[in-house]
Amino acid sequence: MMPLDVPVAPIDPHAAAQDVLACCARLGFALSGVAPAEPIEHSRELVDWLAAGRHGEMAWLAQHLEQRLDPRRTLPGARSIICVADRYARADDEVQSLPARHGRIARYARGDDYHRLMKNRLHHLSDGLAAHFPQHRFLACVDTAPVAEREHALRAGLGYVGKNTMLIEPGVGSYLLLGEVITTLPLEANEQRLEDHCGACTRCLEACPTGALTPWSLDSNRCISYHTIELRRGIPPQYHEAIGDWIFGCDICQEVCPHNGPTPRTQGAPVHPAYEPRRVSLDLLEVLNWSEEDRRSAFTRSAMKRAKLWMMKRNAVIAAGNYLRGHDDPALLARLAEIAVDNREHEVVRLTTEQVLARSASRR
Repeated sequence: MMPLDVPVAPIDPHAAAQDVLACCARLGFALSGVAPAEPIEHSRELVDWLAAGRHGEMAWLAQHLEQRLDPRRTLPGARSIICVADRYARADDEVQSLPARHGRIARYARGDDYHRLMKNRLHHLSDGLAAHFPQHRFLACVDTAPVAEREHALRAGLGYVGKNTMLIEPGVGSYLLLGEVITTLPLEANEQRLEDHCGACTRCLEACPTGALTPWSLDSNRCISYHTIELRRGIPPQYHEAIGDWIFGCDICQEVCPHNGPTPRTQGAPVHPAYEPRRVSLDLLEVLNWSEEDRRSAFTRSAMKRAKLWMMKRNAVIAAGNYLRGHDDPALLARLAEIAVDNREHEVVRLTTEQVLARSASRR
C-alpha cells in the first residue's frame, strides 16, 4: 500500500478531508465523502419500520437502536464519518440467461467477499490516520456495527436513496457496497446533498415479483433476498413461484433501474477487480447433492458462506421446482423425490421439497 499523506496537526478540517479522500481513492474505493457524525434525519421512519416488523427475523436491526440512530453512541466524541463505496458490478446489456438447471446468484456475491476486502482497506486507512493523529479515535465499519450506512452515505454526497431503498450514484447505478470510518477527527463534511433522481419512475416497484417495495421502503418479509439469505426457517409457499431461479439474493429491483442501464458511462465505471464474477449461477442438482465440505469449498472467499448448507438446499429445491415447470429433467425430479423421504436431510429441506412436489403434482 502507498503511504498515507495526511498532514500533521494543527488540523485544518478542509485540508484534512481532502487528503483523506485522496487516500480513499488510492486505496481503490470508487466513491468517498465525509458526513457529520450526527443523529440520522429519518429516525422516526426507522423506528416505525422496526415497530411494524418489516425487518422480519433480522433481530440485530432492532438491537443497539440508539447507536444506529446516533453514531456518537457507537464512538463517543465522534465528529466525522468517512464514507466509502466499492462498485461490484457493471450494467448488463441484458439479463444473462442461465445454463440449463442453474440457480441465479445476486451480483454482489459473484466475486470475493466484500466484508474482508473493504474492511482490510478501511483498517489500513484507520491505522494510517491514527499514526498521524494519535489523539483521535477511528472505528472501521462494514456490516459490523449498528450504522445507518445509506443515510450517512447520502449526507457524504455518494449518491441518493432511490425508491427501491438502494443508494444510487446518479447516471452510474446502485451496484455499490458501503463502508465507513467513524472518527473523533474533525473533517469538513460534504454540504451538497444530491437531489432525488427517481422522479415519477416506478419500475422497481412494479418489477418486484413479491410486492416487497413501496416508495422508499422495503418489507423484508416479502423480499426474495431476505428469504434466500437471512430467513432461518422455511420460506412461505406463497413466495416459491415468485422466487424463480434465484438461489442467493435478488437483483430485480436494480436490473430494471434506469440508472443501471447500459450506457457508455455505466459500462465504463470501474469495478474493483476482486468483485469480478467467478460464478453467476450454480447447478441446482449439484447443490442438492452437496455435503458440508462441498459448500465450504464452493464458498471460499465468498459472501455466500452466510447461507448454511440446509438453506442453500432449501433455496435450490424451490428453484428446481420452478425449473421443472417448463423443463423435463428426470434426474432433478428423482433427486427431489429422494430428499422428500430422506431423514438425513434437514427438516426444512424435506418440508420444502414436499411442498414443491405437491404443487407440481397439482398442476398435472
